[in-house]
Amino acid sequence: MSFWLTGIIIIIFLLGFFSGRVFSDFYNTKLKFLWGREKTETLEEAVKPYSPQSSQEEAVMKVVEESSPAVVSIIVKKEIPVYRTHYRNPFEGFEDFFGDDFGIRFKIPEYKQEGTEEKKVAEGTGFIVSEEGLILTNKHVVNQEEAFYTIITNEEKRYEAEVLAKDPFQDLAVMKVSVEGKINKEGKLSLNNFPTLKLGDSQTIRIGQTVIAIGNALGEFRNTISLGVISGLGRRITASGGGLVETLEDVIQTDAAINQGNSGGPLLNLRGEVIGINVAMAQGAQSIGFAIPVDKAKRGIKQIKEIGKIVYPFLGVRYILITPEVQEERNLEVDYGALVIGEDGVLGVVEDSAAAKAGIKDGDIILKVDEEKITNDNSLSRIIQDKLPGDKAVLEILREGEKKLIEVILGEKTS
Repeated sequence: MSFWLTGIIIIIFLLGFFSGRVFSDFYNTKLKFLWGREKTETLEEAVKPYSPQSSQEEAVMKVVEESSPAVVSIIVKKEIPVYRTHYRNPFEGFEDFFGDDFGIRFKIPEYKQEGTEEKKVAEGTGFIVSEEGLILTNKHVVNQEEAFYTIITNEEKRYEAEVLAKDPFQDLAVMKVSVEGKINKEGKLSLNNFPTLKLGDSQTIRIGQTVIAIGNALGEFRNTISLGVISGLGRRITASGGGLVETLEDVIQTDAAINQGNSGGPLLNLRGEVIGINVAMAQGAQSIGFAIPVDKAKRGIKQIKEIGKIVYPFLGVRYILITPEVQEERNLEVDYGALVIGEDGVLGVVEDSAAAKAGIKDGDIILKVDEEKITNDNSLSRIIQDKLPGDKAVLEILREGEKKLIEVILGEKTS
């Protein structure tokens, strides 16, 4: 019995030995090569940086990387009164007349101011347009009176900034931050100039063009990127924010996400050029945002550098654009032009303005400016803003059924 058991053990040992040798040879010649190559490739893939999968993706990544350092978050703070609750005895000072509070012990709560504290009241986005630290943003972002403004770069650096000018007609403003400086080895002051964004040409924008929006989304997520296309051009909207309600003409529509806090940020093309300044989003809709064409901002930036303020030609009339619907509603003779009319007790012609000096009256319809017809797509303000303060303009008006020509010398409206 022990003989058979010993034999079985020896046979099992020999089978295990030879099986191991065969598997080892097969592993060394076949499996080891395959497994080793697979393991090596996996490690290489783990450390290999991501490569763009298309030329568009590569362009987007390049624009974001190069542009983000020049995009800043704007924090607005104010000294806000602090009120505390105090309890006052209503019978205080009358104890001699009424005794001990008529036997009733109660106090009236009232609020008293106890100093002030600094609080954040708004936030937005801006971008640097000059190495000296000029920043372009929306007017409604910096419309707080007696406020303190801080900008935060993508590198978490903080700078105090001031508002140099607010555009009187566009929702645009220009800020200024001091340039950082340091003493070099020669003992001289050298300036660390700020990174800037290049301003493009908004006249060449095409519907369907890919665009990138960068901004401080919701005032919380700094330098958030959204991608989209130009959805429409020449839009006319009424936007509100920061205590302002303005009608903006000739704005860009895009489906790139523009959230609260993105206001004032750049809308970029795939060359990394600013073609618009993000300004508003449509309430109750999805993927409908608007940006002011950058060409409307170039003028203000140039004037700030040259004369320190933003100036526009000023005619001095309040009006409504005439459409076929307005013509029918008001029983007018024409279906185009600008009807000079006031509202809420305010006259349509501004006192001492160019229009008042030229003799324009409430109820006049301005049909043309220098032979350029006024329509819903070519408003009076758009035509006037292409001119300069001091320019002469010939207005064709309709007054009581009779057409007249009136010459005006445009005034000046400044920030």
